[in-house]
Amino acid sequence: MERFDIAVIGAGIAGASAAWAMAERHRVVVLERESHPGYHSSGRSAALFTETYGNATVRALSVASRDFLATPPPGFTEHPLLSPRGVMLIGTHGEEALLARAAAEGAALVPSVRAIDAAEVLRRVPALRPGWVAGGVAEPDAMDIDTHAMLSGFLRALRARGGQLRTDAEVLGLSRDGGAWRIALGSGEILADVVVAAGGAWCDTLGAMAGASPIGLVPKRRTAFLVDPPAGADAAGWPAVIAVDESFYFKPDAGKLLCSPADETPSPPCDAQPEDLDVAIAADRIQTAAEIPIARIARRWAGLRSFVADKTPVAGYDPHVAGFFWLAGQGGYGFQTTPAMALAAAALVDRRDLPAMLGNRGVTAAALSPARFARV
Repeated sequence: MERFDIAVIGAGIAGASAAWAMAERHRVVVLERESHPGYHSSGRSAALFTETYGNATVRALSVASRDFLATPPPGFTEHPLLSPRGVMLIGTHGEEALLARAAAEGAALVPSVRAIDAAEVLRRVPALRPGWVAGGVAEPDAMDIDTHAMLSGFLRALRARGGQLRTDAEVLGLSRDGGAWRIALGSGEILADVVVAAGGAWCDTLGAMAGASPIGLVPKRRTAFLVDPPAGADAAGWPAVIAVDESFYFKPDAGKLLCSPADETPSPPCDAQPEDLDVAIAADRIQTAAEIPIARIARRWAGLRSFVADKTPVAGYDPHVAGFFWLAGQGGYGFQTTPAMALAAAALVDRRDLPAMLGNRGVTAAALSPARFARV
């Protein structure tokens, strides 16, 4: 029976990047139940890098990831992973306090963040309605992420380190066998000393299969769709526009506008599909704030963003199940935190200290550990 040091379950961005980092020291296989990697949440990302998004740990992981994303290793990709975009939070009348708080908190993290008045908001995105806009907050250094190039780059780099990717490899069972994991697949069985649960919305399911207690992972559906920009508008240079109350966002995407109601509807793990009501809600909110006709939807989709209670990613060994390593709960932060999370996971799987670039920014193993959810 073939044996590996580490079997990573899930070939989304979390699993692919962690497998790459772990393959520097170990023989690694990635098991993906779909026919191609990144089918679920990783293939349905809004693809935006912003250092002001998420809680303190998430922001630190994002900041620590920027250098890798801006200058990936030689041969990692043929195209830049980041491209200029910028983010603009906007608010309507009555939301001035929200805007002021967002500006203060953002500037404390990223010095280039600043409050802007309604006239500046309208200059940047002329389609917004003058009577609706009260002001905004600009984050000029936010970037678009080439998510396809990023996922492909990690898988290519994994193979260069001798790692394997197996698609159509659904895990049907996990059991301990002489200090190793016996992993049942449709095509047979393999052994691994360590199992890494990187299956996104399915991580608690994998944990149950291994006999671990759940970490309370809640998959939440996020809806998105593409529409044409207003006729005659030069929308390609618009920043990503996000309502300060997180009720909608839109951003340029390959000649169209990617729109979302920023929904977070709890869902069981599944191949998420968009609901007509969520699309209609987004269209109504966006058209209330902007003169963007939404007469025809070019494409619509949904993805599951999975969170634990404190919205901090989970990385570490289960406190009660030997050799079972959690890599879960990256929510909507996966791509922008991936380089740092991959290195953190590789250190933790070897029971080493976190890299200095994380420790120096206040990220601790305890903050990421699944032991914070352990039942006494």
